[in-house]
Amino acid sequence: MRKIALAATVAALLVAGCASQRAAETAPAPATDTTAPQDQAGPVPGSVEDFRVSVGDRIFFALDQSSLSTEARQILDRQAAWLRRYPNVRVLLAGNCDERGTREYNLALGARRAAAARDYLVSLGIAAARVETVSYGKERPLDPRSTEEAWAVNRNAHTQIVSGAVS
Repeated sequence: MRKIALAATVAALLVAGCASQRAAETAPAPATDTTAPQDQAGPVPGSVEDFRVSVGDRIFFALDQSSLSTEARQILDRQAAWLRRYPNVRVLLAGNCDERGTREYNLALGARRAAAARDYLVSLGIAAARVETVSYGKERPLDPRSTEEAWAVNRNAHTQIVSGAVS
């Protein structure tokens, strides 16, 4: 009798163990979100980074020129559209030159470049009070080398946001 009781107990334990194992195998797994949180793609709208990446903050000029190229006008068109979207933003247009020429000549040329960019933005409806200009002449080169490539990069007008951008 003891053997029968012992066998019955062992059988009951085996059946119970198998049943709970099957239940664990067939029970659906709890729903968990394993996807990584979605980061916002790109810079924050209205930020300095948004302006730089989405619009472009620099235009380039030919040697000894302050006239706007087609590409420069396209960038300034995008800048004007962005500035219309963010009416509290104020900018500083800085005219720059390559290292050739005298300091005085390059300061005057940088001023003409900054003014050309400002005048174009104003012609597109941006209030002149929102746009300041400065000339750095050849004092702030992007590329310090003395090569054609470096000089081409250094002949530019840089639009810098000075206030009103989203942080």
